[in-house]
This record gives sequence, C-alpha cells and structure tokens, in this order.
Amino acid sequence: MLDPNQIDTRYAKSGELNIAYQVFGSGDVNLVFIPGWASHVENIWTFRAFAEFAERLAQFARVVMIDRRGTGLSDPVSNPPTLEERMDDVRAVLDAVGWERAVIWGISEGGAMAMMFAATYPERTRALLLYGTFARFSRDQDYPHGYPAEANARWLSRLETMWGTGELSSWFAPSVKGDTAALRVLARLERMAMSPGTARKLFGIMTEVDARHVLPAIRVPTLILHRVDDKPVRVGHARYIAEHITGAKYVELAGEDHLPWYGGADVLLDEVREFLTGERAEAEPDRVLTTILFCDIVESTRRLAEIGDLGWKQVLANFYALADDKLRHFRGRKLDTAGDGLFAAFDGPARAVRCGASLARAVEGLGLQLRVGVHTGECEVLGEKYSGLAVHVGARVASVAEPGQVLVSSTVKNLVVGSGLRFDDIGPRALKGVPGEWHLFAAATQG
Repeated sequence: MLDPNQIDTRYAKSGELNIAYQVFGSGDVNLVFIPGWASHVENIWTFRAFAEFAERLAQFARVVMIDRRGTGLSDPVSNPPTLEERMDDVRAVLDAVGWERAVIWGISEGGAMAMMFAATYPERTRALLLYGTFARFSRDQDYPHGYPAEANARWLSRLETMWGTGELSSWFAPSVKGDTAALRVLARLERMAMSPGTARKLFGIMTEVDARHVLPAIRVPTLILHRVDDKPVRVGHARYIAEHITGAKYVELAGEDHLPWYGGADVLLDEVREFLTGERAEAEPDRVLTTILFCDIVESTRRLAEIGDLGWKQVLANFYALADDKLRHFRGRKLDTAGDGLFAAFDGPARAVRCGASLARAVEGLGLQLRVGVHTGECEVLGEKYSGLAVHVGARVASVAEPGQVLVSSTVKNLVVGSGLRFDDIGPRALKGVPGEWHLFAAATQG
C-alpha cells in the first residue's frame, strides 16, 4: 500500500525554475503523469479516490507526478508559461530522475504539453496517453468542438470569485456534487494549487492554446481516453485528436466525470494497463470484516406527497448534510444514498451503532424518523463497492426495525461488550431472502 508520508517531493531545474515532482510505484513501465487544471503533488493524496487510483497505477508503472510551473509546489510564474516552456519542464524532470524514455500521460490541460513533448522528443517517448484533453480549447470556424469566445469570457470573468470555493470542482466531478466533504477537499486543492489571480491567468492562456498542428507529427504509440458525457471538455475534442494522430487507439468511456480518479477509474486504468503491458488486471475483491449500517426514512412517499417535489428535495438535502456530519464524527464511510436512505461502512461496530442512534435522534428535528440496521460480517470489497451476505443482512435488519429504532444483529452486540452500549432483546427474526433466523437487539444508547 502506498504511504504518501513516505513519498518525497523533489525538484528538477527547468531553466531558472524549480519543478516539483514525486516518484512512486514499483511497476515495470516508467510513466510521467502530468495533471490537469490544478495540482499539488502533496495535497492531492488527501483524496481517497486519487490514492486508490494511484495505488492501482503503481502496480504496473513507476510514476513521476509533476506540478506544472506556476502550480502547486513548483515555482510561481509572473507571466503565463508558453507551451514550449511547459514541455521543457517534462524534459527537465526526465533528466532529474535519470530516465531516457518514458510513457507521457497528459490529463486535461496537461494534454497539449504532453502532445508537444511526444512530437518533439519521440526518442524519449515510449508511448503517449491522453485523457479528457484537447488540442484547441476554443471554438473556431473550422473547429466546432470548443467553447465560443463569449462563453469563455463569461466564465473567466467569474473565475477569481469561484476559485477555491469548490464550485468549479463540482463541474469537473459531478459524481461528488452532493458530497460536501469531498467538495471541501477539492476546494482546498484549488487554493493550494494556485491563487485566484494565477488561476485567471493560466486558464486565460488555456483558452488561446491551439496545438492542432502538432498532431500529425506524433509518431509514437498513442492511447486517447475520454468520457462520453464529460462537459468541461466535450467528447468532440478527443474524437478530433484521434482522427489526426496516425495509428492512435481511441476509447470512449461511460460517465461524465472529468477528473480521472472519479466515475469508473478501474475501467480507465484497465485500458491503460492493457495498452502499455498487453495485460488487463484481473479484479480480485478483498474480503474484510466490516460493520454495515443501513437506514431509510420512514413513510418517505407520504411526506413527498404532502410537501411536493421541491420541498422533499430540500428535506433530503438537509438529511444528507446531517448524515455526512455524523459519518465524519463517527469515522464512517458513505457507500450509497440510493432511494431515501443511507448505506455506510465502519471499521468498528460501536461507532456504527452510536452513529445510527445519533442520526436517528438528529433527524427528528427535520420531522423525520429512521429505521436503522447494523450488522458486522465479512464483505467483498472491490474499489468503491461492498458486497456479500453481510451487506444483505444489514439491509434486512434495517427493514424490520420500528420507526426511530436502531436494530443490531447478535454479532454486533457480542463485539461491543464493554463499550457501555445497552440493548433490548427483541428475539429471533426471519430476514427476507436470508437463510435462518437472526437474533436481533434494539440499541438503547445515548452515545
């Protein structure tokens, strides 16, 4: 397992500037990872999704991750850098780590410099990877894929007030738009990557980039990946690049997230691994002992009919905000919010019970009642997905709870001996779809 605290940040000299980079991984492929719109080689590890993405990438690659000049821990710049200057930063980092050749992977805004490097230094480029990127950002008479000048002017005029708030990040990662904790971390990454003024300058120069002339000169093996519903960088950009790089392999992926480590990162990395090594990793789920918590809102359909769609939407938003707060406090991990409830995992049963009880009390202030079920068992974990009998049992325990009640299995009760939690024995129950009878207990905690 990668430990960010054991990964040193180093510097390569590119002209008069210092370019920050980190090296991690133990695979056979040397790979330079050029991030997109904002980067900070140390802060980015605070994203669980990125850490899991990097862990999988490190299984088959030795990775150099850089902060482009003017961003993150690299030296700031007074003027927006040219494409040539940014390309030179890649060469400087390669020299610093002593690599003669490497795979160059450009993400989003980092794609143009990756393309230019591959065309200029084919002898140093083993392969070119491009994800969510573009050769030209803005629309032109002969290029309909970009944004028109007036649209660019509008969002650039708002950029300095948006920067560091997470508003822009929610556009880049719509799958976490409702996750306030994730958006706070993304907002912090924005602030640590660059100041609002620097962001305005760098994004402004991005709208002027036009590297289309570079594409026919790229002669190295190239893989282009793009999510078909990506809104910040629309899929037409990728299709154009694929048409103009000789022999390029083009793969469209499902999803709308622009950031590669959200929205199906395993599928993306499978394509990368197969392209670079000829092998596609066999996904093997881990089996871990986990405490599962399920809860759902009692009579949610009736409440929806009473207050209408807009009112119910606000109630749900308040409920999930409370849930996120309780999960942070009790160290739970939100897995799903399907329907009108919550599915979460905990590494300790006592915290799960206390979280369920605390949330059940808190939602009374919203005029709601919850049914809560908690069970501890062995789960199969594959990426963000938890499955197995323990998950089904947890869901069924919640389904037989009374309004406002936190029910737990006998496994949970036995594991929390000495915690101060109290339980009322409600006897054995049949759980729909689960073999046998299950002895259940109602939590009576004020913790």
